[in-house]
Amino acid sequence: MRRVVLDMQNALFADAVAEALRRFDSDFDPVMSENPAKTVELCNATLANILIMEVTAYVPWKLEERLKIRDELRKQNPDCKIALVVDENTEKKLADRVRQAKKDGLIDNFIYGSISSSYLSAVIDAL
Repeated sequence: MRRVVLDMQNALFADAVAEALRRFDSDFDPVMSENPAKTVELCNATLANILIMEVTAYVPWKLEERLKIRDELRKQNPDCKIALVVDENTEKKLADRVRQAKKDGLIDNFIYGSISSSYLSAVIDAL
């Protein structure tokens, strides 16, 4: 099983992502974090293979906060892949910063929120 922790502001979106992953491959085991403060603990408890975090312009989902979670998780689980989801239509500058984080090697991948569920699942599968 590939354990995927989802840390998203929008619970409905998180449910949709979890369902898309399950439909794509029954080997995915998505688990939702209750809130960002518990994400690292959940990743460690589930031995997560992948962490997907939504990035917004609001605390605690800001990029800086997400990178702090990344830093903490990397200390304890360096093999866990990290992907950030950002809305490139409403948050253009933030999307640029997330893309730059990928270029800088801070994250393993990024995903735009406007992509199809099958493409999202394929990107996560490729991690």
